[in-house]
Amino acid sequence: MPVEITWWGHATCTLEDSGTRVLTDPLFARRLAHLRRRRGAPPPPPAAVADVALVSHLHADHLHLPSLARLAPGTRLLVPRGAPRSVPGLRRLDHLRLTEVAPGDRIRVGDLAVRTVPARHDGRRLPIGPHRSPAVGYVIEGEARTYFAGDTGLFASMAEEVGPVDVALLPVGGWGPYLGEGHLDAGRAAEALAALRPRSAVPVHYGTFWPIGMDAVRPHEFHAPGEEFVRLAAERAPQVAVHLLRQGESVRPKASR
Repeated sequence: MPVEITWWGHATCTLEDSGTRVLTDPLFARRLAHLRRRRGAPPPPPAAVADVALVSHLHADHLHLPSLARLAPGTRLLVPRGAPRSVPGLRRLDHLRLTEVAPGDRIRVGDLAVRTVPARHDGRRLPIGPHRSPAVGYVIEGEARTYFAGDTGLFASMAEEVGPVDVALLPVGGWGPYLGEGHLDAGRAAEALAALRPRSAVPVHYGTFWPIGMDAVRPHEFHAPGEEFVRLAAERAPQVAVHLLRQGESVRPKASR
């Protein structure tokens, strides 16, 4: 059965591979603190059905406790090592099977292997505080090898640490008018694509949430990253098929080489 990827907005995707459903960074909210969802409806209830959910780092738009609480009892949940200490609310999600992971770990889920890889991103829960966990990405290995980058900056050893992949889910934007260190914008994501050399790619983490009251501040940073990534990817990695999805849209990318 072909691999199928559905993008629900922000960094939330459903990946179906080898009869197993994988959910990335679940975020089902219409509003999160000072952010509101400006494009696409929140994911419907079936989106919360998964065999395993992957959390890339502790920021609240990626580790969102109310969204994780909606997952079905018995769902496997992978979080960066140390996350329950930094986010005590995780300990109350006792209906989930929580596993802490770090780069180099490999977890079996059904017929899939989920490999944890490094990311370059702030691993703290809050802007300040002593507790942090490493931000991570994941490679899901089944019929295809799919890389979910979470949030990350570009780093020299990315291709080596991630390894060969067929599909890359890459962040290309953010949720505000400026991207700080430890992020990929459309240009840096295209550079990552040229280094990783997958067969297919899907841009994520853009065009969904925006700060309340800032609609007129650098609006191109909300609207443009997806199309800009497609354009730059065609220049820097023309061998890669880029699938630009709308929220709730699915694609079955070519996986075999």
